[in-house]
Amino acid sequence: MKNTIPLEESLELNIELTEEQYWQLCQNNRDLRFERTHRGELIIMPPTGGETGNRNSEITYQIHAWNRHSKLGKVFDSSVGFKLPNGSNRSPDASWVSQAKWDTLTPAQKTKFPPICPDFVIELRSPTDSLKTLQDKMQEYLENGAQLGWLIDPQTRTITIYRPQQNPETISNPTTVSGENILPQFTLDCQPIWSN
Repeated sequence: MKNTIPLEESLELNIELTEEQYWQLCQNNRDLRFERTHRGELIIMPPTGGETGNRNSEITYQIHAWNRHSKLGKVFDSSVGFKLPNGSNRSPDASWVSQAKWDTLTPAQKTKFPPICPDFVIELRSPTDSLKTLQDKMQEYLENGAQLGWLIDPQTRTITIYRPQQNPETISNPTTVSGENILPQFTLDCQPIWSN
């Protein structure tokens, strides 16, 4: 009989890795999603379920369609890891970087984990995600240079908007949400996300 160990939604390990070792770990284990805190703690997250993956795809699609028209920056899905200024490695569910910020990176920096914080980030809460953990990540993005962030919670049909030097604003059951002046003229259609 096999012994099993129940795990939370993610597994945190305290392993010291160089930047190159962390890169290789991620490349050698592409079926897993890794993040690393500013203290060097390694977080291993399982793949998402079908509904969360579909919602995330819809969100990324809408931002990408807007960006293809506006040509203001680069859009990223959840598979990209960013090296934030505080030393952590984070992978928002969707993100956007202005073209001006992206152009400051060297070709080598663009190839690996870009050493910047996105201007805009989204975290999409899955049924197993800790709300407190996601709220802490949103604050970390702001502290590292994000200008706008959305924490989307399909379970409660709420979107919490994060802006620098402001308290988070939670909107209940919105039909749309605006990209404000960070993503000019972008509006997320929430209906496909709620009706998943």
